Amino acid sequence: MTFYLTDLGLVNALGTNQEEVWRRVLAGERGLSPCDWIPGASTYTAGVSADLLALPGELRRFDSRNARLAVTALAQITPSVDAALSRYGAARIAVVAGTSTSGIAEGEAALRTFSETGQRPATYHYRQQEIGNLAEVIAHYYGLQGPAYTLSTACSSSAHALGSAARLLASGAADAVIAGGADSLCRLTVNGFAALESVDENPCVPFSRNRAGINIGEAAAFFLVTREPLKASIALLGVGASSDAHHISAPEPGGRGAEAAIRAALTQARLDAEAISYINLHGTGTRLNDAMESAVVERLFPAGIPCSSSKGQLGHTLGAAGATEAALCWLALSRYNPHHQLPPHVWDGEQDPDLKPLNLVKAGATFATGTRRLCLSNSFAFGGNNAAVIVGDPA
Repeated sequence: MTFYLTDLGLVNALGTNQEEVWRRVLAGERGLSPCDWIPGASTYTAGVSADLLALPGELRRFDSRNARLAVTALAQITPSVDAALSRYGAARIAVVAGTSTSGIAEGEAALRTFSETGQRPATYHYRQQEIGNLAEVIAHYYGLQGPAYTLSTACSSSAHALGSAARLLASGAADAVIAGGADSLCRLTVNGFAALESVDENPCVPFSRNRAGINIGEAAAFFLVTREPLKASIALLGVGASSDAHHISAPEPGGRGAEAAIRAALTQARLDAEAISYINLHGTGTRLNDAMESAVVERLFPAGIPCSSSKGQLGHTLGAAGATEAALCWLALSRYNPHHQLPPHVWDGEQDPDLKPLNLVKAGATFATGTRRLCLSNSFAFGGNNAAVIVGDPA
């Protein structure tokens, strides 16, 4: 079945609306800035500098930067959600949200206050950082009564949320689904990746011979997914998933799990690999991930398909990455892209001779003319939890 990504709300280091984010993506701008959170070391992070919306009314009990990122993105699709509420009713609209940090930053602040004063802040409650609260916040935000749940599979969380949305629609459990994810910056995450020796002290350069790791980012991206195109007619064609359980943090070197997820997405979309027009790579900038992913892409797409990683511009937004990077594919297919340009690969241009060669997109490159535009977005997470999402023009 074909489902529609009928509207999109997003916020990240490049902006707080569709037009601004896409313009700055095409311009090759980096949303990275220096970060001094690692004792004795330095890195870059991709934080959102814009003001975020406050949580309304009773939702303030869940107040966190993560929730504020979410409602800032959601506000952009409220007219479409209102139309769906009028058309289907509150009981027929579901929520599936992905996150990995939730409100950990608020927990960090509370622990700091406790260590300094012996008392936690009066405004703090654990529910602010509870990992499953994001879907609850969204459901209450719109007064929805359909299924609502949060997924947390590290960096594939919000990609899996899109797969869950498709299953809810296919099963008849819902007529529309708000699906996506949010993740906010916190010291625990930055220092955790630093402990794994996976953080680059400079702006990250995925697939470069000089790559040394990731830069952490924050973002929120949410779609309204429907069976009919209430607004945009951009299709969610397939979502594949796998769990190879190779290692708690390192990818399976041969990419078997990643390949299985991509093949599952192609099967669900009823497409051959040759039909794909563009790949948004997971492309973290770590030595192991880029080696694995380049081998998988070369194996499945030997014709040299155009591809790029957005991590050099947006950082790695963890639980929000799957939806954020699917959102870039959505923007490439949207009315904001009249010249059919592809997201460029922003890096230092230093090809790694030890990697399988990739056709990394240069600024100004476009979709092939006269063909159906079909985009694949890869998300590979800790524990070998892999997801692949295909969006494109309807058949």
